[in-house]
Amino acid sequence: MAATEARGTELGRYLKARRAQVRPEEVGLPAGAGLRRTPGLRREELAALAGVSVDYYIRLERGRETNPSPAVLDALGRALRLRGDGYERLHELAELASGRVGELPASADHTVRDSVLRMLESVRPLPGYVVSRYNRVLAANPPGRRLLPGLWDWPEERRNLTRYLFLHPVGRTLYEPWEDTVTSSLAHLRAVAGADPDDPELTALVGELTLKSPEFARLWERYDVCERGGGQKRFRHPAAGVMTLTYEVMRLARTGGQRMVVYQAAPGTPDEEAMLRLESGDAVAPAPAAAGNGDRPPRAAVSVVPAGRRPHGTGRVSGRSGV
Repeated sequence: MAATEARGTELGRYLKARRAQVRPEEVGLPAGAGLRRTPGLRREELAALAGVSVDYYIRLERGRETNPSPAVLDALGRALRLRGDGYERLHELAELASGRVGELPASADHTVRDSVLRMLESVRPLPGYVVSRYNRVLAANPPGRRLLPGLWDWPEERRNLTRYLFLHPVGRTLYEPWEDTVTSSLAHLRAVAGADPDDPELTALVGELTLKSPEFARLWERYDVCERGGGQKRFRHPAAGVMTLTYEVMRLARTGGQRMVVYQAAPGTPDEEAMLRLESGDAVAPAPAAAGNGDRPPRAAVSVVPAGRRPHGTGRVSGRSGV
C-alpha cells in the first residue's frame, strides 16, 4: 500500500506541475480580473476541461486515486496540452500508480563492462563517455575526459553531469547557452527518473542540488519531460575553443540504465579541428591539485585495446560515424 501511495503521489506531482504551466487563455478560459493566487490553471478549471469531477481530480493530484482510466488520462493530457514525451510520461506514471507494471528497475550497476570500454577506445578520436541512469560519469576515453575539464577533480562518486552543470565553475561556462543546456538536461533526468522517483541515488542528487542551487530547484519543479537520444551542443571549451558537436546516445543493455554518449563533427570543419585537439592533447585544461586515493581516474582513463591491436585515431575522423 505504501508503494502504491508513493507512486500515486508522483503522478499527482506531475499533474500539479503541468497544471501550473498552462495559462487559462491558452485553453480558451478567461484570465479573470486581479491577481490569480494559483499559477496556471486552477484544479476546478482543469477538472472541467477534462470532464471529471473536482473531487476526483483532487484525489488524483493528492495520490489517493491511483487507477485513472485511459480515457481520463487522454482528457487530462489534452487539457494540459501535453505532447510527445510529456504525454507518454502521464500514462507511464498512471501505470506505476495503479501497479499495472512489474517491479521497479533494479538499482543501477556502476560497473562498466570491458566490452563497453573497448567500444569507447574504438571510437577515438571522437570524445565518448558512459553515464549511469542518473548521469554519473562512469568511464570516458581520453578525448571524452578532456571534453569535461574540471569534472575529474572531483572524487569518482561525485562525477555527475547534472552536478557538474550546476555546481562546477567550468560546467557553468562550458556550454552555450547554459540555460538551454540545463533545461534539456533536467527534462531528460525527469524522464529517466519517472520509473523510480524514490531511488536513493536520485533523491540524494536532487536533495543536494535543491539546497545548493536555486536555479535547479526552480527548473526541477517545472517537471518538464523529454528523453533525449541525440542532438547538438555548443561548447566554449577553455582549451579547445568554440565548437558545435553532434552527439548520439546509445542505451547499453543489461546495465540498469547506463548510456554511452559519443560526440562528432562534420569532417573538414572548424568544429572538427577543435574537437581533434581533444584527442591530440592540445586541449588539456590546467592540471588539478594532487589527488588523493578518492580522486583516482576511472578505468577508461587508460586506453583499452584488445591484444594484437594498436591504438588508432591520432588524426582525422576518417569518415567514421560516432558508433
